[in-house]
Amino acid sequence: MKRLALIVTAALAFGLVAGGSALYAQGTFKIPFKFEAGGKKLPAGDYAVALKGDGQLALKQASTGNEVLIPFTQRLDPPNPAIEEPRLVFDMVGNFEPSYTEYVTDYVLAEFWLPGQNGFLIHSLKGAHQNQVVKGEIAKK
Repeated sequence: MKRLALIVTAALAFGLVAGGSALYAQGTFKIPFKFEAGGKKLPAGDYAVALKGDGQLALKQASTGNEVLIPFTQRLDPPNPAIEEPRLVFDMVGNFEPSYTEYVTDYVLAEFWLPGQNGFLIHSLKGAHQNQVVKGEIAKK
């Protein structure tokens, strides 16, 4: 019985440590426009972005607590010169609204960067587009 209790306690402790480190290397951002990430449309607002699990980033909206998991396709080499704050890079593309009377700009989350680390490629757009960079802050622990 003692052995079973020890195993259960060890498993719980490991789960708490692993769960706590699942959202490491986090950045917070104030995104001033609605955007698309991982095929989902998201409103403007404050977001926390972190690595979560294998091959995914967690994008958590501060106002609602809603979390979206976004797969990334590859890791990117750190930029030279090194960045000093977290960054999100969005692809900006022009688009006509369904009525074809209004031209709008769509923002698609393309990359996530943290200082001193490799970046994450989330989306790659081959057609004509521009980039919009949103700088953030390292999340307080």
